[in-house]
Amino acid sequence: MDGLPTVLMTDVVRSTHQGDSHGGAYLVDLETGEHERVLDWNTVEISWEGRGADRGLRGIAFHGDEIFIAAADEVFVFDRGFNIVRSHKNPYLSHCHEIWLDGGTLYLTSTGYDAVLEMDVATGRFVAGWWLDADLRPGESLSMSLRRFDPENPGEVVPERRDVLHINSVSRHRGMTLLSGVRLPGLMAIRDGRLGRFASIRPGSHNAQAFGDDGVIYNATGHEALVIADAKGFDRRNLRYPRYPEGELLNADLPEDHARQGFGRGLCFRDGLIIVGSSPATVSVFEAETGRMVRSVNITMDVRHCPHGLEIWPF
Repeated sequence: MDGLPTVLMTDVVRSTHQGDSHGGAYLVDLETGEHERVLDWNTVEISWEGRGADRGLRGIAFHGDEIFIAAADEVFVFDRGFNIVRSHKNPYLSHCHEIWLDGGTLYLTSTGYDAVLEMDVATGRFVAGWWLDADLRPGESLSMSLRRFDPENPGEVVPERRDVLHINSVSRHRGMTLLSGVRLPGLMAIRDGRLGRFASIRPGSHNAQAFGDDGVIYNATGHEALVIADAKGFDRRNLRYPRYPEGELLNADLPEDHARQGFGRGLCFRDGLIIVGSSPATVSVFEAETGRMVRSVNITMDVRHCPHGLEIWPF
């Protein structure tokens, strides 16, 4: 297939040791299969000290000529040459995973606080926050309430750092803010200050977002598949990630909860193509209509390298 795009992919290296690289960012040309490492978390040109240096790089967004990439508790802004222009921090941004740009507002998951923050890109101010005040006790059902707060000047509502829900994904759809997380009961929607369920998804999934007029798409990470489903949770397509012979893998003897092949993370789509990431550091392209895999590019066979952020390169 001609005309496949280039994507920017961030990866997190799991089960690393002190002194090892914790990940970076790659430009991957899906047409030619060529790839270039454009950021190294441990590069000597960038000082990550005090900047969540143990977490790797994650969510990606583009605004004008600038590239936003999330780290643990900070969002870095790069120019097209991947030089740092500035960065943004907030006390209530913790273990940030995915980010999403809608107009002039950047939406950021604050996994550590079970929250989503909104940042005005023009001013760099964090203008709003939504805290999912949740309680999950063994043997009891999940109780949860949505509470709005001011990330720069909290008043009566002050989020607690608990990571009950492990919110890992945020997106926007028809004026709603959509959230998914390991322990959220589906793809949730914030609309008009209220929290409801937008669609049913499998537990432990990543990158869930609206797809088409009445569907949802997500990485069913525990099932090692990309799923396209209706709002009730019935699968329309179940697309399997590439798998490699065990003898070709590096570090395959690590415990699976630390690093394994087939861990799906990172998702974007355009013009009938779905692009998804999986470990070890693989980017695959599927046709949305047929489910046919049209291309797969592997960057390394080290199972510790897991894609996280994945977006189509706009430049």
